Amino acid sequence: MNVLKRCIFGIGLLGLAIISVQCKSDKKMDSTVSDEKTAVTIEKSSYGTTAKGEKIDSYKLKNQNGMEVDIITFGGIITDLKVPNKEGVSENVVTGFNSLAQYEKPNPFFGALIGRYGNRIAKGKFSLDGKDYQLAINNETNALHGGPNGFFKVVWKADEVKSGETASLKLSYLSKDMEEGYPGNLKVFVTYTLTNNNELEVLYEAETDKKTVINLTQHTYFNLSGDFSKTILDHELTLNADKIVPVDATLIPTGKLEDVANTPFDFRTPKLIGKDIEVKNEQLIRGKGYDHCWVLNNPEKGKTIIAKVYHAPSGRVLEMTTDEPGIQFYSGNFLDGTLPTRDGKTYGHRTGLCLETEHYPDSPNQKNFPTTVLNPGEKYKTKTTFKFSVKK
Repeated sequence: MNVLKRCIFGIGLLGLAIISVQCKSDKKMDSTVSDEKTAVTIEKSSYGTTAKGEKIDSYKLKNQNGMEVDIITFGGIITDLKVPNKEGVSENVVTGFNSLAQYEKPNPFFGALIGRYGNRIAKGKFSLDGKDYQLAINNETNALHGGPNGFFKVVWKADEVKSGETASLKLSYLSKDMEEGYPGNLKVFVTYTLTNNNELEVLYEAETDKKTVINLTQHTYFNLSGDFSKTILDHELTLNADKIVPVDATLIPTGKLEDVANTPFDFRTPKLIGKDIEVKNEQLIRGKGYDHCWVLNNPEKGKTIIAKVYHAPSGRVLEMTTDEPGIQFYSGNFLDGTLPTRDGKTYGHRTGLCLETEHYPDSPNQKNFPTTVLNPGEKYKTKTTFKFSVKK
């Protein structure tokens, strides 16, 4: 009888052990399924070959909320960015082309990484430690966005970084000493990270072996309607900025900062972009609309929302944070119907807007502006986040 009891007890313990193992196995399986459901994915594909014979890859970052970002290694360009509207329909909200050949042709920096220096430098000249440097001129008498062969035209090396609820594409490039006239061998890294919170983070890092200037940014054109036959004038914009950097007739800063109060440049409270864009104002005339750098009120750098765009018909909202001191708001004034859209039409006047986080234009020649000098042994590091949501 005692033997029988012991056998029954043993069988019971074995059963409990099996159940326990099975539960743990089920939990592990559930965890795997859960991870798959929440993972942000990244997929690589071929995008084509440049006129020089360079192979270009495309990377699609995709989260579980219907947000997708496509980036190519040519220029680090964001070719597509899809986000849901208030009905849950994901649509492309950035300008772009259908072919690599079109990106190689002259265009207004659609979706591209900008460097070494975003925005303008007067006459393409600056001095460091008493030595004068002459940059490539590509904007009337000035240097713009790093020159005619800036970072928007180079081929970047790409590495994938996955960590479950985020996926990153880390791009790297070595800009050699005196490339486009800039001193120093500059190692540059730009990391695009997509999260399940519909955030696209852009982290810029760089090191140099010789004193130089640097001002990196991203030049994507947004139209939150997803319909590029429509302008961005019905988008509501908020900018957390009390001042702008006024410019002269060649769009170079005058050196002064001006209050936005009682001017068409006051976006401290939400305002339709089209409300004041045609007002008779010297600065608007010079820029042919908005094409200026706002001086950000950014007490908690990287945490304070410095820009917000809302498109009521679609319900889409874009919020931005940065640790940069300025943001260039450009209202697509020079889009003129000559560039093809993805569906065979053309990008008309003001069918896209740019919000380029940056240091002020011409800072190397403006002693009162925050410095853009990078010394050997220092690390350049700055981050901007684009967060998308919907308002019903």
